[in-house]
This record gives sequence, C-alpha cells and structure tokens, in this order.
Amino acid sequence: MKAIPWFVFLGYICLASLHFGCAEGATHYYDFVLKETNFTKLCSTKSILTVNDSFPGPEIRVHKGDTVFVNVHNQGNYGVTIHWHGVKQPRNPWSDGPENVTQCPISAGTNFTQEINFSSEEGTLWWHAHSDWSRATVHGAIIIYPKRGTTYPYPKPYAEKTIVLASWYKADVMEVITDALTTGADPNISDAYTINGEPGDLYDCSNETTYHLAVKYGKTYLLRIINAILNEETFFGIADHNLTVVGTDGAYVKPVTVDYIVITPGQTMDVLVTANKAPSYYYIAGSPFADTVVPFDNTTTTAIFEYKGNYTPPSPIPFPVLPVYNDSDAAATFTNKIRALNSAKHPVNVPQNITRQIYMTVSTNILPCPNNSCLGTSNGDRLSASLNNVSFDAPSMSILQAYYWNLSKDVYTTDFPEKPPTYFDFTGNVDNITLYTSLGTKVIMLDFNETVEIVFQGTNLSASENHPMHLHGFSFYLVGKNKGNFDNATDPLKYNLIDPPEVNTIGLPKNGWAAIRFYADNPGVWFMHCHLERHSSWGMDTVLIVKNGGTKATSIRPPPAYMPPCSKS
Repeated sequence: MKAIPWFVFLGYICLASLHFGCAEGATHYYDFVLKETNFTKLCSTKSILTVNDSFPGPEIRVHKGDTVFVNVHNQGNYGVTIHWHGVKQPRNPWSDGPENVTQCPISAGTNFTQEINFSSEEGTLWWHAHSDWSRATVHGAIIIYPKRGTTYPYPKPYAEKTIVLASWYKADVMEVITDALTTGADPNISDAYTINGEPGDLYDCSNETTYHLAVKYGKTYLLRIINAILNEETFFGIADHNLTVVGTDGAYVKPVTVDYIVITPGQTMDVLVTANKAPSYYYIAGSPFADTVVPFDNTTTTAIFEYKGNYTPPSPIPFPVLPVYNDSDAAATFTNKIRALNSAKHPVNVPQNITRQIYMTVSTNILPCPNNSCLGTSNGDRLSASLNNVSFDAPSMSILQAYYWNLSKDVYTTDFPEKPPTYFDFTGNVDNITLYTSLGTKVIMLDFNETVEIVFQGTNLSASENHPMHLHGFSFYLVGKNKGNFDNATDPLKYNLIDPPEVNTIGLPKNGWAAIRFYADNPGVWFMHCHLERHSSWGMDTVLIVKNGGTKATSIRPPPAYMPPCSKS
C-alpha cells in the first residue's frame, strides 16, 4: 500500500504560529488517483472508489515538522474532498478538506493539490474522504516519525505494522446514504467490518483472504491502529497477548497495559505488543461497542497474529475475550486510564484560565417533512441530529471562502448558541421534551488565542448513545468526563489539569458529558462534528471560526492560486 511519490527534498519550513513555532523538515510529494476499482468480498464483486487502486489507501510517511503536497486526481464519478485527520494545518485551512466548509468538491475529471503542514503531531494519524460517505473506502494511514535526530520515548520496537479497521457494504455506500437522506429514514447498517481490507474468518467467503500479521517470537511490535469504521466504536484485542498503549491521536501517553482497547471512529492508537507466547496462531479481533437501541452491525472482524516457525496451527485458534457490545463500563474503564505522557521532552500545555466556555448539547432529533412524507418516524418525519438544537445545514459555497472574501451573507450566520436554548434534565426523563430541531448554518466565532472550554452534554432525546466528537485544526485536552448532567459548580473541581490526554477525537459517553480545553491559536475555519457518519449526515456538526491575530504570522495564509470551484460537483 505504498503511495506514489514524485520526489523528496530537504527544506526548511517556518510554521509561523505562536503555538507551533518554527520547525525544520523535509518536503514530500504524492499523487493520489481516485478511481473505481473492483473488489470481491463476502461472495460478491463490486466497484468501490479507491485511491491508487488500494483498500485501505496508500500510507503517507513523514517525520515531525515535514510538509506534504498531495495532488488529488479525481477520476471517479462524483465530486470528492480529502481531509488530513488530526493534522492541525497551522494557518492553512485551505487544504483541510471538509466539503463546503473549507472547499468545494474536487469535481470528477479534475485535480487539486493540497498542502499538508505537520507541526507538533507525532505518532499515527490518517486521511480520508470528507464528502458524503465516500470515506468508507477512501482512507489511509499517516505515519509521523519523531523529528530527525530524536527517537520514541519508549524502546524502539522491532517492527511496525499498521492496522486499519473499516466498514464493508455489499451495497453502494453512496446509494445507502443518498436513499436515507431522501426518505428521512435510518441508513442501512454495514455487512461486515474489515482489518486491513479483509473481513476475516467469521464471514462468508472470507477465510482464504484473512489478514495475517507475521511475528517473530520474543520481538516487540508497534501496532498503529486506526478506526475508519463509519458508524460503530470498536473493542479490539489479541488472544492471550497484552497491549501496551503508548500513543493516541498523534501524541504520546503514559504507557498503560491492557487486555483490550476501545477505539472510536476517527481515533488512532499506538500499541506495543510482544510476541512472547508459544509460537502458534492467535486471533486478532474487533467487535462493536454500541450501547444503544439503534440498529448496528453486530459482527466481528478477525485477523491472525501468526508466529513464524514450523508448527501445526491450532484448532480452534485462541480468541480474545472482548467486552459485550453494550458494556459501557468496560469502555469507560479503558478510556479513564489514558493520560498524557507529560515528560520534559513531551510536555502538555493545558489552559488554566478559561476566557470562553461553551456548553453544548449533543442530540439525535427529528425534522418535519412536507405532508408527513418521510420514513424516519411513524408520523412521517425525517431523522436528524443537532448541537445545541441546531441541525447543521451545509451551504453550497465554502464557508472558508465566504469568510475570507467577506461574503458571509446567505452562507452562514454567527449566532450559534453557546449554551442550550432550553434547559431540562438532559439525561433523565425527556418524555415531555420535543424531539424537533431546526436547520441552520450557524458558526462560533473565537478571538485569536482565546482559552476555550467546550463541555459536550449528551442527551436522552430519541436514541441516546456514545458520540465520537472531532475538531479540525486543533488537538485539545480531554480534562474531564462522566455520566449524567454536567454540574458547573462541582465537576470542574475534578478536572485533570495535570496530564489529560491530548487528542483530536473523544468519545462522549452515552447520557454523559465530556469537557475539552484548547488555545484558539490557529486562525481559520474549522469543522467540528460527530464522527459517526449517520449523525454527521443528519446535522450533528458546527463550525469554529478563529479570527486573525494582529500580525501576518497570526493570520490565515492567503489562498492557493487554485481552489475547486463551487459551481458543480
């Protein structure tokens, strides 16, 4: 799964942001060719959109502080955008990628070169399509090695392996979401999960192609795990082997050894595993974490952790013991163990004095349909979702371009509510609370370098569940989370302001809250959304606009000479 590099040369890049400072790195060039490619899985063959004919797509490999130019050639059938998930893109939202937020789609038959600026990230991130549901098959890993001349804050592993978890649909995923949005109904669930493109032994017609991870006895391996699944969080483990988590979302954490991990869509984790058991086959498995009543894909993907050597494979192959699908306590037990490394070489910088606090409800809702013509509810409504009871209505023009060129009229408004418009027992009995929400393209305006706290509040409206919330343009600190309603008087007293994990995606607990903090030191237009695709498609999104600072070095860079036009998709 190698990308197609043009060439690589050493250069010097000054990332002129107060927070990111100056960095020295190399510049790399890649070609990404989007096209339809046939793949056979689950006993049938279908055409899927791919990058460079591969599923998962090609890996991008860089060192901390490098810059990458990717020329995206769209030879597919419809417009697509590409997002570099977790890359902060200092002052450069032009290449961030979310459709009609920072750019319009790259139309079929055209190309667009994106500049990816790496700064403080170190570890594993990923890239994916950010238009409709095309990311189901258009995604790949980003490997960020330590800055040249430095090394990992743990013993260097013998080898590294990338593990990409993904969804597989027998149907065309674009038809799945298009039909759902047309009818207002819940989209169909996937037919399988995959590990590195293969469903594994538990699915029909799949055991001959199951992914095998070959290891040598006594060696330690770094697994770079990415959850690219569309709509389900995942429990992941390897039979009879402990996993030591050393990084997540492109930042290091204090090593913690566990039997399993839970990883949400959008998250990445760096995990060490030592091949210290009797040489044999051991199952690697990923099964859903879905503490909800809504339909989900309740199947399990597998791969083989295969020791090199001469032996007879066991029957049955040992299988990892993973929590049941709705074990929210098991998920919380794991996530509560994750803390930032916070060492002299990898310190944290947690905002202490907050100048802007936003309290944001996260809900699934309904919207009325003309003549009760939709299939989302028995009353003819359509399914929807919201943040602070605003269901995001994506514009037909890029919000970034509208903001930069002062064309905001009829594109967006700046009146996103910074607290819930109505207070009620968010996680309790909501029988008398309306499920209806309203559409709007409302954004949050932030002054440059404000210290921001956002408290996400889950609600019991409609069908409650966990929500993987993701913010573009920043890493942030997860300073607290718990079940129930957030108490602004007592809960902040329990925040972890010493070594909270620095992440870009967090799991908001079902009927609970999560608090994040960050410095608004990256001027630009940045998307924030649930990384469950069904919820994002329903409007569980908003946009943060960070205003320019007082200097050129603290302002959005000028746009590139060419941006995809918004006139067609």
